[in-house]
Amino acid sequence: MLSLESARRHDIRAVEQFLFAEARLLDERHFEEWAELFTEDGVYWAPTRHDQKSPEEAVSLFYDDRVTMAARVKRLRHPDVHIQIPISRTTHLVTNIEIDPVPPDDADIRVFAAFMVAEYRENADPRWYAGRYEYRLKSFGAGFRIALKKATLVNCDGAFTSMAVYI
Repeated sequence: MLSLESARRHDIRAVEQFLFAEARLLDERHFEEWAELFTEDGVYWAPTRHDQKSPEEAVSLFYDDRVTMAARVKRLRHPDVHIQIPISRTTHLVTNIEIDPVPPDDADIRVFAAFMVAEYRENADPRWYAGRYEYRLKSFGAGFRIALKKATLVNCDGAFTSMAVYI
């Protein structure tokens, strides 16, 4: 339950707007700007188990630091990348945003949210991804930077075809 003190420390509306803007950057394929939202040591992680506490416990769907993000974005931008011919169109829906009243040791704020991502490519079946996000955010100027974005899919332990989009 969100405490009144936590609500005063962190404006939920500012957090929501940050998460919505992050989703829009992905949908508009502004991957380089999206990667800039992460701290220098920031990580994007999509585990393969619901109870997975760290990426060292099991293989992950994604485990990207800033260097890996840059390499993945470079591949996505290459004109011959087969997994993106034609280019995917996505819509990221972010909802049920909650601020954890107890900030973690490694960030200023922890945020939980539900998500659904729709991906469409011409001549391919549409794909749907849904799950829960956990963010660890650090204050940065008037906004935030992402120290951790963990995307746990409801079916994270299922079989997947190649995923080219960030969920």
